[in-house]
Amino acid sequence: MTSQLRRSLLQAMKQIKQLPPAFPYPLPFLRSYSTELQPQLSPKLVKIMEQRLSLIEQRNACLHSIINQSDATAEEYARANKELRKISSSMDLINHLRAIHKEIDGLRSLMAESAQDKDMLDMVTTELDQAINEEKRLHNLLLKTLLPKDDADERDCILEVRAGTGGEEASLFAMDIFKMYERFSHNKGWMFEVLDITESDLKGYKEASAAISGADVYGNLKFESGIHRVQRVPVTEKSGRIHTSAVSVAILPQADQVDVHLRNEDLKIDTYRSGGSGGQHANTTNSAVRITHIPTGMTIAIQDERSQHMNKAKALKVLCAKLYEMERSRLQNNRSKLRLEQIGSGDRSERIRTYNFPQGRVTDHRVGITHHAISDVMQGENLDVFVDALLLQQEMDAIASFSSSQ
Repeated sequence: MTSQLRRSLLQAMKQIKQLPPAFPYPLPFLRSYSTELQPQLSPKLVKIMEQRLSLIEQRNACLHSIINQSDATAEEYARANKELRKISSSMDLINHLRAIHKEIDGLRSLMAESAQDKDMLDMVTTELDQAINEEKRLHNLLLKTLLPKDDADERDCILEVRAGTGGEEASLFAMDIFKMYERFSHNKGWMFEVLDITESDLKGYKEASAAISGADVYGNLKFESGIHRVQRVPVTEKSGRIHTSAVSVAILPQADQVDVHLRNEDLKIDTYRSGGSGGQHANTTNSAVRITHIPTGMTIAIQDERSQHMNKAKALKVLCAKLYEMERSRLQNNRSKLRLEQIGSGDRSERIRTYNFPQGRVTDHRVGITHHAISDVMQGENLDVFVDALLLQQEMDAIASFSSSQ
């Protein structure tokens, strides 16, 4: 191959690389930290991945064959089309990876032929380095599509906050935590709907619940479940001593009546007047609703709205979420916890995160991360520091599990 021909070939390859990709990167369902790290995967893991990718390619060809069959039934066509949509993102990545493999092979051949042409060799080497980096990036993106997924990650969630050890100070901090998640949700563009609030004597929150709706809400917030500990001087403390209090948080994936198969005969519905510290809108009508699920004995009471109909709808939403989580816990005990396990006893020692106001820091004890801007965290601005770290830890655990199980 002449030097001019090699240069022409390299120029053509550059032009091909400048064409817009078949799909945008990064894909919407992948978090930014995943694509930025781009670690070098072990040869063993790449080999395992290639085996899985080959199976996906074979399945893709099979599904296309079913769709193109003239004698395929409507049910077969619909089922095949649905599965094709599920693997379409993976197939886009695989096709791009195969194209990169061809490009790498071509560049390596070109390097061998250009050994005596220094300028050409430098150009090919640069192109090859870029192609290999792109291959690494695609490997990491594809690995994420192969890891086990929690089907509930894409769901909305129910947030429950309850004051634990610490009396009135715990109630005041429960209010702060509840509002922190409200601000965080608004920053994310999620919808935050207050379901019910039970106030303390100092207008803190003994208990509070909300429905949060948006993209991948449960997947982002699921690790917030647990005991949040606060260390600060309470407003009721005259001597300036620092107190330690605890607040429990539970994050439940939202469900509907189809998921849990609610039956009317399993429900006992009572109405009563809302009022006292538990109701934001005390009135003289029986607008408050209490729903008891007879088979489990679970009771949900909502009195936040003036409308009995709206309170009933909110109570059913919370009940469905709790029953759905119980069923998830039964079927996937290693990946899901019951609400009581999430909440624990409310004791200070069962902490997942500590908010130390005198030192201005927030520490997550599961990932060992400390953030030194507590006011920003309480405003819902830097909670992503902990959310992303916890999701990354989950991802790395899943990679290790994926590798060891093959």
